[in-house]
Amino acid sequence: MSTPADDLPALEARIGHVFADRDLIELALTHISAVKGNAPRLRSYQRLEFLGDHVLGSIVSDMLFTAFPEAEEGELSRRLAELVREEACAEVAEDMGVGDCIRLGNGETQSGARKRRAILADIAESVVAGVYLDGGYEAARKLVDRFWRGRMEAPRRPLRDPKTVLQEWAQARGLPPPVYREVSRSGPDHAPRFIVAVELPGLEGCQSAGGSKQDAQKAAAAAFLAREGVAEGSGS
Repeated sequence: MSTPADDLPALEARIGHVFADRDLIELALTHISAVKGNAPRLRSYQRLEFLGDHVLGSIVSDMLFTAFPEAEEGELSRRLAELVREEACAEVAEDMGVGDCIRLGNGETQSGARKRRAILADIAESVVAGVYLDGGYEAARKLVDRFWRGRMEAPRRPLRDPKTVLQEWAQARGLPPPVYREVSRSGPDHAPRFIVAVELPGLEGCQSAGGSKQDAQKAAAAAFLAREGVAEGSGS
């Protein structure tokens, strides 16, 4: 079984928090596979991950509420979901450099669990909880701000389906819903290629391709929005 003890000071420097209670950071980094004996779930990061999920959601919600004073509840919810999803938390864990510090059983170590997205995401949340329990809400807030603010200010993928954004954009201008028209289909059944056009009255349509009708429609809507200078996250 690997141990993170020698790497803890470097990890603490990266996350910006030195633990008064060393047991908390050890627990936050302990996968269930590294625990032997009775009640392994209680001696792994699982309880901390539960708490961290809610602490993270609360802090990110507060950050979003302050950073986007004109955003409605629906937009705030979409932004929150993007920031706390598994992929985002796994990326944060990689930024923290927790991989070499995770305590794993030998089998998990050999299977490459240090790079497994689900485990990394859980660790990110358990570290948030550990900092919260060790240093209080303000310490946890500083940690979340350090690793999530950049993602909040520059989302890495569109916050909404471009078809939804385009429909709302058209509605705001008194236009009917966009019409999607299949222009062509090519390729074999197992790997088709669709070209779809999106059209609105009085405006030039846009065409795009995709591996399914839905993907082609989304691509056409995104192209239309880009041409009109509309951000997919806003619909403005």
